[in-house]
Amino acid sequence: MNTANKLTLLRVAMIPVFLAVLYLGFPGSDYAALAIFVAASLTDLLDGHIARSRNLVTDFGKFMDPLADKVLVVTAMLWFVQNGQMPAWAVAIVIFREFAVSGMRLIAVEGGRVIAAGWSGKVKTASTMVCLVLMFLPIPGWMNWACVWVIVVTTVYSGAEYFVKNRDVFDWTNI
Repeated sequence: MNTANKLTLLRVAMIPVFLAVLYLGFPGSDYAALAIFVAASLTDLLDGHIARSRNLVTDFGKFMDPLADKVLVVTAMLWFVQNGQMPAWAVAIVIFREFAVSGMRLIAVEGGRVIAAGWSGKVKTASTMVCLVLMFLPIPGWMNWACVWVIVVTTVYSGAEYFVKNRDVFDWTNI
């Protein structure tokens, strides 16, 4: 197993630890969970860089890397829903976008086409990670809501951009 895939597996293994630390609720657990979240997020940057720079792109990595990212992000968001920091509708929008884009990519692959991550998707991911980190900190309520809206707006925009740029993936005549 190559280094990039090992980092992806490390990120997957960190997710239940992150969640357990949140639920244990010991003094400082929010900061410990934040440290785990940041470390897991950084493995995403690192494994992608390693995979591309060393030409270590594998089917396992193409599958597991985005799955690990989505599970990490949704896990944090669900924690914030439980704590009243994020409305469930915002998480539903994020999940809907992820399913929709993943479904479109599957259809594209069947047609022999790969849809690479676009610039807006990278902005969405980076801004979401930054906002989630901020939401673990003692920030004012207005800033928490600003983070929620940044996540929602970048999610909707990037999802719409994927569908507009790749609308030819679908056969609209059979609807």
